[in-house]
Amino acid sequence: IVEEIGGGPPGGKKIKAVQTGGPAGGCIPAQMLDLQVDFDNLQQAGSIMGSGGMIVLDETDCMVDIAKFFTTFSQDESCGKCTPCREGTTRMLEILERITSGKGTEEDIYKLERLAKLVRKASLCGLGRAAPNPVLSTLTHFRDEYLAHVVEKRCPAKKCVALIHYEIDPEKCIGCTACARNCPVECISGKRREPHVIDQNACIKCGRCHQVCRFDAVLRL
Repeated sequence: IVEEIGGGPPGGKKIKAVQTGGPAGGCIPAQMLDLQVDFDNLQQAGSIMGSGGMIVLDETDCMVDIAKFFTTFSQDESCGKCTPCREGTTRMLEILERITSGKGTEEDIYKLERLAKLVRKASLCGLGRAAPNPVLSTLTHFRDEYLAHVVEKRCPAKKCVALIHYEIDPEKCIGCTACARNCPVECISGKRREPHVIDQNACIKCGRCHQVCRFDAVLRL
C-alpha cells in the first residue's frame, strides 16, 4: 500500500513507521511493512483498523512526539464520564510533555506504560480503551527513543525543541551574515567574512539560521 499505491516516501527519506486507524491507532514499525492489513493482524501489532487511514512517518518524525500528538486529541475528546479515561489521558499527556521537554525520567516511562494499560482496561467506552494505542505501540516498538529522551536528554529525530540546539561550524561558516540578519532575537554575532557564533542562552531555537544558511554551516544537534 505504502510503496506501490502511495508511491513511497518523498525525497528518498527512510520510512520509520506507519500509523493506522486514526488518532486512536497505533504505530507499526518499518520492519512490519509487509503485514497483511486486516482487523486481527493490526490488533496484534498494537494498532487498529479504525477509520482505515494511514500516516507514513520517516526518520525526521519523533515517535514520542507522535504519541503526545495523538494523546492530546484523545484527552481533548474525552467526555469525562469515567475516571480512567478522563484522568488517565490527562496524566499520560502530562508525562509525555515532561519527556519531550527534557524533564522526564526512566520512572516516567514505567508510569506511562502502567497507566496506559490501566486506561485501556478500565475505560467505559471505545475511545478510552483505544486512547493508549499510540503510547503503548511506540513504547513497544520505539522504546529506545523514549530512553534517549530521558537518559541522554536528546531527541534522535531532532524534533523536540527543548532537546536540540544550534551551533555554527567555524570550518564551514564564511561569514556571509545571513544567519545573523535573519535571527529574530539577534543572538548571532560575528564579523563579516569571519565565523559567527550563536549565544545559546539567548537562542529561542526557531531554526531560522539553519534554514537560511546556504553552506550547511549551521548544525542542528
